[in-house]
Amino acid sequence: MRRAGPVDRYFEWSLLGLVTAGFLAVAGSGLLDRPTVALVAVGLVLRAVRVEVPKRVASVAAVAYVAFFGADYYWISRQLLDSTVHLICFLAVVQILTARTNRDYGYTAAIATMELVAAAMLSSSLAFFVFLVLFLLCATAAFTSAEIRRAMAKGGSLVAVGNVGPRLAVLAVFVTGGILMATVVLFVALPRTAYAAFQRFRPAGFHLTGFSNEVTLGQVGEIQKDSRPILHIKPYGRTAAMPAEGIKWRGAALTHFDGKRWTDAFQERRTKLPEANPLTLADEAQRSRRDGVRLLYRVDLTSIDSDALFIGGIPEFLNIEHGRVVRTATDGYRLDGAIGEGVRYEVSSFVPNGLEALRAELTPAQEAIYLQLPALDSRVRELARAWAGDAAGVERAERIEKHLHSDFRYSLELPDKLPEDPLAEFLFVRKKGHCEYFASAMTAMLRSLGTPARIVNGFQSGTYNPVSGMYVVRASDAHSWVEAFEAGLGWVTFDPTPPAPRPKEYPLWAKAGMYLDAAETFWQEWVLNYDLGRQISLVGKLEARTRRAWFTWRKPDLRGAGKWSAWVVGTALAGWLAVLLARLPRVRRVGKRTLPGVEASLLYERMLRALKRKGYQKPPWFTAGEFAATLGETELARCVGEFTERYQSLRFGGRRDGGLVELLERIEKL
Repeated sequence: MRRAGPVDRYFEWSLLGLVTAGFLAVAGSGLLDRPTVALVAVGLVLRAVRVEVPKRVASVAAVAYVAFFGADYYWISRQLLDSTVHLICFLAVVQILTARTNRDYGYTAAIATMELVAAAMLSSSLAFFVFLVLFLLCATAAFTSAEIRRAMAKGGSLVAVGNVGPRLAVLAVFVTGGILMATVVLFVALPRTAYAAFQRFRPAGFHLTGFSNEVTLGQVGEIQKDSRPILHIKPYGRTAAMPAEGIKWRGAALTHFDGKRWTDAFQERRTKLPEANPLTLADEAQRSRRDGVRLLYRVDLTSIDSDALFIGGIPEFLNIEHGRVVRTATDGYRLDGAIGEGVRYEVSSFVPNGLEALRAELTPAQEAIYLQLPALDSRVRELARAWAGDAAGVERAERIEKHLHSDFRYSLELPDKLPEDPLAEFLFVRKKGHCEYFASAMTAMLRSLGTPARIVNGFQSGTYNPVSGMYVVRASDAHSWVEAFEAGLGWVTFDPTPPAPRPKEYPLWAKAGMYLDAAETFWQEWVLNYDLGRQISLVGKLEARTRRAWFTWRKPDLRGAGKWSAWVVGTALAGWLAVLLARLPRVRRVGKRTLPGVEASLLYERMLRALKRKGYQKPPWFTAGEFAATLGETELARCVGEFTERYQSLRFGGRRDGGLVELLERIEKL
């Protein structure tokens, strides 16, 4: 059996990288469970340290998994796509730990490709593109080295080819770069049309529990531990310079409280709005207000399993190209069906200078719903009376809000098990919690004093990213607050939650995060959502930049030369390195050992190049011996003659002899 050489090792590592890239692409979707991730990771590490599992053990495990697949589909995953992904990951582990033959290697490459296809249906983030590039790089390296192995298995020998690993790696990089460049050209030329076809295979997006029709105390706190981006807000016009600090992105209001859980008593009362763009959401009295600021912005809502639209301020106009919009009885806006794949909409809204109040009137039946309370601890009502004193209306709510701000502490550390009376536990025992507990306590206190109130879930503020020019709102910005009703004003917003302690910031990491988020935004907008409209926009931008570059070339402005001089120097250095790499010798020094005929021919070609540099060039019609005879009686001619004699003996006579490398080195030095 042929010993494993550098090409074989390079091939095995390339194949391992291929499987790893496919697995990372699937894992990057965030939908793989921890046991599956751990199983595949262990398998990859074992293969990296060259651990092989006997075929019999693998066969037994495969048979056992057949029964597990059914259990996974019916009781664990309960989805065909998820259970199939688990199967692919299991097969990948078994295959990489048992691969020994070319057929096994072929199966391994096929499984890695299946992983990448699964990731294409599961993931829509920029991370998938990164892993795709890694997959293409490893695939190119694996296929090129596999072809070399096949040629070597037929009797060829490539021992004299210098540094196989680095050279094949450079080849893989250039081939992958060429593939990506061709892909970019085709991508720009052809708008995406298959996205909708693949979209139906994807599972539902990130489930945002706090924005369903019910929420249990503690759920928003769990969301706040997640840092995934949910909203990207692009301000327009004069509002682009306005900070989003203090703006609340309203999602859903809940009305009924049973002591532990909030639900929507008006769940079935929804009004479908007409299919028109833009939609007029406010009456003329609201649209004519001048006691505040109007905002105009675009919202890109990521893939979440919710139908809520998040709006900052009092909405007046809405422009959306995604299904029917409904208005809820609690003054929220939802789509007629879950968002799933994400949605974009534009809003014109109004933010008052003083109290943020949404004008409304309540019927007696509605007022009764907003005053509903379960059987509460009597101390809750007594504490509310003590805090409110003789105040009424807005002042009463402000006093309760002030006490919750000053007497309690913000914390995400809560008991693992919800107590029997969470509000009493929060107000009289722990005296710390997150926004849900503060908002629930204030709502319950106001209702106990006869003030209609409701709890609202949404997001707080956001972080401005100067790279993308957008505000980024993450799941960790999830927030709950209170709306209290005041006759003549409507629903007035209050926020009883004290500020959360800000984590220590690291400028370098923060800046890197901004660039990554901007890249993710570009990926979502110009790759996943690339259509005919964006193609026309891109062509227009390219035309404008081409005209600007032509004008700059005709009338150059050398004042900005320092900005592009570094790029010129870098390009020159890269070209110099490429030329240097091309001129590297193709045959390495192999020492004092005999060489077969193929290597002898390579060495003879190298000798001809050395003689050409010295001024001696072999005519095409000369034989090797005739050429050696024309060199005269110099030391160089004697070395060339001896080299030619040994070369002919090896190349045509089949004799085994050494010394060609030493003679070649001597010729090169003369």
